Amino acid sequence: MSRVPMFSSPLLLGFDDLERLLERAVKTSGDGYPPYNIERLPRAEGEAERLRITLAVAGFGRDEIDVTIEENQLMIRGRQNDDETRAYLHRGIAARQFARAFVLADGMEVRSARLTSGLLEINLERPEPKRLVRRIEIGG
Repeated sequence: MSRVPMFSSPLLLGFDDLERLLERAVKTSGDGYPPYNIERLPRAEGEAERLRITLAVAGFGRDEIDVTIEENQLMIRGRQNDDETRAYLHRGIAARQFARAFVLADGMEVRSARLTSGLLEINLERPEPKRLVRRIEIGG
């Protein structure tokens, strides 16, 4: 069975990248670790839209978390190393790794990242797009 592209309308030109971004977002949403919140922060008149992503990363230090942007995708990776010097009688807290991805719209900017009390907060901002009207001359 052939797959019908989501943006197959002849009126939607140049949206191939958007379709790939949506497919990537669906693929990365499967794992539930680490849990996270996304909140819209209040804004004043004339301010850009602001969002905050908060991930629960208890047990991870700053040097064990990597936050990067790759092709409009915010990637958050965590890796803990096993401490071979410890002899556990019971181990209920496993050293584990994770990768969490968020697809960012064009114009979204990561403003800051902060780790406090086991919560990683990433602040994003989307400035208002400038309206541009351009006249196209018709040659002949």
